[in-house]
Parts: sequence; C-alpha cells; structure tokens
Amino acid sequence: MKHIFLLGIFLASVFFASAQQDPKAKQILDEVSENTRSFKTISAEFVFSMENKEMDINERNEGTIKLKGQKYVVDLPDIGVKVFSDGKTLWNYMEDGNQVTISNLEDGGSELMDPSSVFTIYEKGFQSKYAGEKTIGNAMVHQIELYPDTDEHEVSKILLSIGKSDKMIKSALLYGTDGNLYGIEIKKMDTQTELPDSYFVFKTGDYGDVEIIDFR
Repeated sequence: MKHIFLLGIFLASVFFASAQQDPKAKQILDEVSENTRSFKTISAEFVFSMENKEMDINERNEGTIKLKGQKYVVDLPDIGVKVFSDGKTLWNYMEDGNQVTISNLEDGGSELMDPSSVFTIYEKGFQSKYAGEKTIGNAMVHQIELYPDTDEHEVSKILLSIGKSDKMIKSALLYGTDGNLYGIEIKKMDTQTELPDSYFVFKTGDYGDVEIIDFR
C-alpha cells in the first residue's frame, strides 16, 4: 500500500512558496497550472515504476487516471487497485478480497496524497530549481528539481519533466529517503472526453458481493 500512497505524490499538486522559487521554474510551473485548469476533464495513461538497485528491485505498473475538478478515479489494474473520489468521499477498492474502504476525503491524509491535481504543480513545502532542457523521445522538455523543506514527504528530491511546447508534465522521478527511486511517465493523454459526475462515485452493484468497510 505504501507504493500506492507514494504514487499519490506524483499524482498530486505540488505548490511552492513564492519566496523559495527559482524565477524561471516558477514561470514554467505557473504556465503549466494555467494550461491545466483550462481543461474540464483530463484522462491519462501512465507507467508507475519503483527501482532499488541494492535490493535488485525493478517494478513497473501501468495505470490510468481520470480527473474532473476535484473528482478523480485512479485505476492500477496490475495490482488490482482502484481509487474513487467525488470530491467529498474516498473509496479505495482492492480486487484481492473484493473489498472497498470508504472514508471522508478530508480524513484521507496529506494533501500530497491527493491525485486530483495530477498535472498542476503548486503546493507548499518544496523549493524549485530550473535544471535545464532535455530531449526525451522526439520532444523537448524543461526539467525542474523540487527539494522538500521538511522530511514529512519521505523524499529527498523530485525531478519533473515538462513539455516545452504543450506545458504539460511528461514524467517525474521521486528520490525516496528509503533508497527507492519512484517514477511516473505519462504515456497518453485525452482532454476532450466528457465525464459525468456519477463516473467518480464507487458503485457497489458493479462489484458483486463486495465487502464494505466504512470509516466515516
């Protein structure tokens, strides 16, 4: 489960205090934020990875995320996990055991674990530094390094790659204080498909004899 929560760091909004920002990094992040907020919905396919060379671990899991304002659905079929939020309630479904836990979104923990702002990049607690440009595949990206002000996030650095032409996050690397290197790569994105509010509500009838654990 820890891997899922760490994934939330990538799928989260990362806000920066203006006094701590590299001016060029801040300008780029502001443009990404403005661009992202112009979309009513965002659907994306991504690959989430975890690497630890000392322990010879190299895991990769594919997933999808769909967003509409503060509502979201994250699906990680490789590990049998789905997370739903309608902006108020949080449903965590585990395929193994056919079990769903329900909680109020405000009780779900740190804001960094909220994936509802997957492509916006603003939150207190990090310093930013512009690290230059790089070509990834056929695209030119800006690279921005984020450094936490405290140790509460369990990371020493986050490296963001942002499309130079479309101002969208393409990938991120998170250097965990546990020695693990976590990554997310956006493979495909759709900003045109409309999604009804009902899509973001977990429907027990779709999961047969599901066990419900309600913490509200």
